[in-house]
Amino acid sequence: METDGCEGYAELALHGFDHVALQRSAAPDDVRVSMPNVNRVAALLRRWLAGTHQGAVRPPHLPAYLDEFTFRFNGRAAAEPGLLFHRLLVHAVSTQTSI
Repeated sequence: METDGCEGYAELALHGFDHVALQRSAAPDDVRVSMPNVNRVAALLRRWLAGTHQGAVRPPHLPAYLDEFTFRFNGRAAAEPGLLFHRLLVHAVSTQTSI
């Protein structure tokens, strides 16, 4: 996992992630070069929230909004987008719960 070196990511290795902290310089273009998709994903999320929810986003529902955005974002380049929901359901019913 590559991050910008923020101290909030310091404990990622303790949770089993391979963490690579990229050094940022004072030049604003450096971040765009080292992590080009961060701005794109943030812009897509802002546009999706503003367009789909028309400013009615509420903090208690934010995890559900982010789950839906992630599902749509990951499915946009799928070879067979119609099967995404089917595969999600198959995975959901075949996964053991921790309850």
